[in-house]
Amino acid sequence: MLAVSLISYIDRNTLAILAPSILRETRLTNQQYGFIISAFSIAHMLANPIWGRILDRAGLRRGMTAAVACWTVASVSHAFAGGLWSFAAARAALGFGEGATFPGGLRTVVQTLPADQRGRGLAVAFSGGSLGAVLAPLIVTPVFHWWGWRAAFWFTGMIGAAWLLLWGCVSRRPEIRKTPHASAGGVALPRAADPALWGFLCAYALGALPLGFVLYGAAIYLAKVLGCSQELIGKVLWIPPLGWEAGYFFWGWLADRGRAPLRRLIVASGVLSLPFVLIPNFHSVAPVLALLFLAMFAASGFIVLSVTYANGVYGSGHAGLIAGAGAGAWSAMVAIAMPYFGRLFDLHDYALAFRIAAAFPIAGTIGWLALSRKRKTGELRTG
Repeated sequence: MLAVSLISYIDRNTLAILAPSILRETRLTNQQYGFIISAFSIAHMLANPIWGRILDRAGLRRGMTAAVACWTVASVSHAFAGGLWSFAAARAALGFGEGATFPGGLRTVVQTLPADQRGRGLAVAFSGGSLGAVLAPLIVTPVFHWWGWRAAFWFTGMIGAAWLLLWGCVSRRPEIRKTPHASAGGVALPRAADPALWGFLCAYALGALPLGFVLYGAAIYLAKVLGCSQELIGKVLWIPPLGWEAGYFFWGWLADRGRAPLRRLIVASGVLSLPFVLIPNFHSVAPVLALLFLAMFAASGFIVLSVTYANGVYGSGHAGLIAGAGAGAWSAMVAIAMPYFGRLFDLHDYALAFRIAAAFPIAGTIGWLALSRKRKTGELRTG
């Protein structure tokens, strides 16, 4: 699961890393690029709960094989794109297939690990995404330098095919091959009116939105504002996702210890997100990279802690659906926000873009606090 989330983020980040060169060659605007990202995010939003339900019902082996095969073909299709609609179609297909990544990771954790190890297990399974974001610029940039940006998408297809061969062997384990029962080990499906569900979605989608902003916007910002070349971007853009990677293990370890309430940990994540707003005040690469690192570190806390909270409320029987709902909500927010951020980048209003992006984690923290308190109040009244 670490490997599949790693590959998924190499696939999705290849376009983001090479965006300065691709946009220059294809003459796409930043706003059009934002719409291309939205095509991925909308498909990802819709696919996450669908794949989560499939994995809860049909099992990991068949579900993950189908999903990765789908997105591997979609990743290669980027090599044939040349304009807004062709890139948008390729991104939508990629987003649909990659919707199985996080539901598959959480589904594997609850099927193979005891409860007191699931926070760290979740960190391992999900950290492939941040590790993929770390490795992507280091891997993709040389491929681009030697053979061009289209070859980079052929390369991502090759590593997807390699994972399918690996999965064919690993998934023979009996605890992976078994078909789970969605009703086992948990309560009934979460209801739309449940404050806990909306608190979870609020923390995940709003709190982690800076991940999308950094993943899809950092390369363009470094190129347009700080004058970084494509080669320099490839050499330094691994640094911010390293904060994401470290954050998964840090927050997962704290969640497993259970000594600090989730409420305090989520508030801490929100506070650590505040320095993100200062980035436009710096005009050199090093402090910008440091603040991007911190933003991704804080955002990973919202993912780990919100999923831990939801899994505790609804039980392991709905793990795939819960992970899918959270990742889908996050994708919805990215789909809504990125065209607007792209428009602000076209207008060179970078300060406003960063202020808006920094406001999302604070809104997610406040929303989760209010909704989780409302649930507790309702339980007390019912009792």
